[in-house]
Amino acid sequence: MLGRVWKSTVVEHHRLRHDLAVVRLIGDVVPFVAGQYVSVRVPQHPRVTRRLSPALPPSLDGKLEFHVRTVPAGWVSGTTVAETTPGDVWEITEPAGRLRIDDTGRDVVMIAGGTGLAPFRSLLLDVARRTDPPRVYLFIGGRSPRDLYASDMLSLLAADLPWLTVVPVVEDLFDPPWKDEWYEHTKSDIGFTVDEVLQGTLGDVVSAHGEFADHQVFVCGSPAMTRATIDRLTESGTPMENIRYDPW
Repeated sequence: MLGRVWKSTVVEHHRLRHDLAVVRLIGDVVPFVAGQYVSVRVPQHPRVTRRLSPALPPSLDGKLEFHVRTVPAGWVSGTTVAETTPGDVWEITEPAGRLRIDDTGRDVVMIAGGTGLAPFRSLLLDVARRTDPPRVYLFIGGRSPRDLYASDMLSLLAADLPWLTVVPVVEDLFDPPWKDEWYEHTKSDIGFTVDEVLQGTLGDVVSAHGEFADHQVFVCGSPAMTRATIDRLTESGTPMENIRYDPW
């Protein structure tokens, strides 16, 4: 049995990759906090809920943004990416999650795989409102440079926020040989250069920076990426109690 249900209407649907879309909505004010996720039901699959993280902090005018990626055999995510249209009404319930930046002033390390970036963007925009934001290091990863779908936005944020450092990480420095028509339509001159991208898995690259004994460490991505990254962090000396993630 679901608790309270909030409704929000799709106003924009931007397909950024063959398997990824950004969806913007306006509707009821959902009482979540930056970094949380919510349960969502879309009209194409009204009986099925999926967890998504808002990519914007809460607003008084009910604006929401979600980053949705198709997962293997993901019939709900695939439909959401390919078939969402303005006017669709989404039902939203159950805000939850443990990703919070405390007010101790400790440095923050964010480790995002793919659309795991969404809650971190919400947290970054939220913490930017503070008079004295902590130092934040954001590691964002993908299989190849083409997977870094928010390169332009992150480059602009890093240039505007002196306390933010963005570290792009890819497993392969070269994009696959096949063309992604959505990527070709949305390419921008703003982004990371080849010299700014580190090669490796997120777990290996982040743990190579040493232990994070006095940091707030956040991890968000696929279950496999999250487990592997946490294992590498703890193996390299980061205390488990410093690490926060949401189980999926």
